[in-house]
Amino acid sequence: MPLIIYVEFTIKAAAVERFRALILENARLSLANEPGCRRFDVLIDDASPSRIVLYEIYEDPAAFDAHMATAHYKAFAAAADALLEGRRVERLNFLDAKLDRDAERKTAQHPIV
Repeated sequence: MPLIIYVEFTIKAAAVERFRALILENARLSLANEPGCRRFDVLIDDASPSRIVLYEIYEDPAAFDAHMATAHYKAFAAAADALLEGRRVERLNFLDAKLDRDAERKTAQHPIV
């Protein structure tokens, strides 16, 4: 069963741009190099630039564990810690697995370019 990771970061005001660059690189490398990483969205609230939210989907918990063991994640985590005021991480599952399959089907029909 897929594993969803939801993360909220609160970034120090002076570090927002640096953190944004780091998290975008982590997302790019995760999607490009990790077969078990199905989705890695980096979301912002324009009204609150020091808050960044991640929405990630992994094939299963083992794929997320593999993500946490990658060199790019470890480099991100080491650099990001000093830039943060706080972080909240949640592990979630789909309430209805059919919705996940429907979303995959639609994504396959309309690939992101």
